Amino acid sequence: MKVGAVTKIGYLNDPDVSKRGQIGLIDMDEPIVGDHDVLIKVGYSAICGSDPHTADGSFGPNVPIPLGHEVSGVIAALGPKATIKGLKVGDRIAGNFRAPCGTCYYCQMGQPHFCINRPGRRTPGMAPLMVWDESQVFKLPDNVSLKQGCILEPLSIAVRAGDKVANKVGARIAVSGGGPIGQLTLQVVKLQGATSLTLIEPIADRRDLAIRLGAEFVIDPVKQNVVEEAMRITDGLGYDVVIDVSGAAAAVGNLPPITARGGTLMYGAMYPTDFEMPLNLYTYMYRNDLTLTGLFLSPHTFPRSVQLLSHMDLDPFLQAIFPLDKITEAFECHMSGKYPKVVVLCNEDLADL
Repeated sequence: MKVGAVTKIGYLNDPDVSKRGQIGLIDMDEPIVGDHDVLIKVGYSAICGSDPHTADGSFGPNVPIPLGHEVSGVIAALGPKATIKGLKVGDRIAGNFRAPCGTCYYCQMGQPHFCINRPGRRTPGMAPLMVWDESQVFKLPDNVSLKQGCILEPLSIAVRAGDKVANKVGARIAVSGGGPIGQLTLQVVKLQGATSLTLIEPIADRRDLAIRLGAEFVIDPVKQNVVEEAMRITDGLGYDVVIDVSGAAAAVGNLPPITARGGTLMYGAMYPTDFEMPLNLYTYMYRNDLTLTGLFLSPHTFPRSVQLLSHMDLDPFLQAIFPLDKITEAFECHMSGKYPKVVVLCNEDLADL
């Protein structure tokens, strides 16, 4: 079967075409279904912001690297022992690409995202068929389409961001980065009662989208002074919670100064592997008593994220759909930044489910 994969390591937008990374189709055997497995006929597989990092070598240099973990589909077969959740052939599902072992130190400490025995996904999702363990699979509600279901995994990240910042009703919150995770996080913290809700984003269309999704303010970091605007919005106090999901080294230095004393600052994206940010510990950790935290994956949030899917405005993320045989064009569209999300349709007969 044909599977979307990184076929050459390099930056996908490298101006030197000869050095540019490449995405294409490779041949793989159909996955084998084990006793506890679910065979999934893939409907939609969304491009993740981490996929270009896979292409640039952040996860290793050996190609090909099969892609696809933001997935929805239909159950095609069940292993003989995949009986715990009551899943059935024909169920519309989405899920968690991690399948932790449950027995290592981290799993036993309630941190399955750090599992040392099963750190990766099972089989790639930019493919006609894939296999997940039953534990990874969640049935979609009847009022959520298969297309919407492929947003479950990124929504789970936004839900965990809301969990980690321990948002209190009425807290002033800023989100830096207006990509899909930023726009989903914006919606989640809005539901949690955020005030002075602000998106910091250089792309005008994404600022406009944030206003549609509930932001009260937007800041253009190219044309405006982020610190001055943030202090104007918050009457000189700063935000109680600042969440960066931009992944941009140029964006993160402005965030400690706009975080209120006693506030929480989350760096919740994947940054360049060699990037180090200077931080004045006296000012921000001692005098201002900030809590700094990060975000790696989303353990324990999938059941709640399934419940939230129908409460989210997901249409903005589902405007650019490419068939699997146009995988190269799909990634070119993703890199253009024209759409907040690009999705690959892996089986055309599932398009309307």
